[in-house]
Amino acid sequence: MTPVALDPTRVAGWRTTWDAVMLGFVPGLPALERVVATAAEAARGAPPARVLDLGGGPGLLAERMSRRWPAAAVTLLDLDPVLLELARAGLPPAVEVVRADLASPAWPAVTGGGYDLITVVMTVHYLVPEAIRALYAAAREALAPGGLLVVADLMPDDGLPYVMRALDPGPGEGAAELAWAQWWGGLGAVPEIAGLLAARADLFRDRPPAGFTADLGWHAAAARAAGFGEAGALWREGRHAALAAQLR
Repeated sequence: MTPVALDPTRVAGWRTTWDAVMLGFVPGLPALERVVATAAEAARGAPPARVLDLGGGPGLLAERMSRRWPAAAVTLLDLDPVLLELARAGLPPAVEVVRADLASPAWPAVTGGGYDLITVVMTVHYLVPEAIRALYAAAREALAPGGLLVVADLMPDDGLPYVMRALDPGPGEGAAELAWAQWWGGLGAVPEIAGLLAARADLFRDRPPAGFTADLGWHAAAARAAGFGEAGALWREGRHAALAAQLR
């Protein structure tokens, strides 16, 4: 798709508001980012040299990781044409932005391999279980030896080995859902984004979010089945948790 000329000030505003919307869904995201950074540095004994953020949206996490590790090569991957354009327009040139579909196990062909850290934050609930298992396998191939994969999402601590249900709203999530709708609605009033929104509607018309949630044990088992030697809890806040899986 041809790049769109967007006003940098408006792009910065949209990205900042996106950050606030995500904090409405997961207030503990800043704590998660600190834990991920500490774990990534400990896994390698040094800052990661190559970082990949899967489903990175407009690139707030990728930008913060690039600032924390200025010598690292940071890559963001997403499929949404609107979010990709905001990432390209708002991120520093040092962060690479690529388009690929996480529902396909072929995405490592686009990003290459040798990553010390791969992050997947609030993304896997869009995928069906088979695609999540394939993602773990593909991430394993994309990591360097000793590399760390962190998957953070809705992972209810309900003791069940397997759960599949709708994403039931928790406390405060009604307001977050409204903020999400308002964010997208605001973009709909911007003429230069109309083409991107139309492309987005075409892309996702026949592929609604899977709405899949599994507990952390399910994700750990899926990671081990994909060949990770170590997989376990890294972080939890309420119904959200992060799995860390390391390639030995």
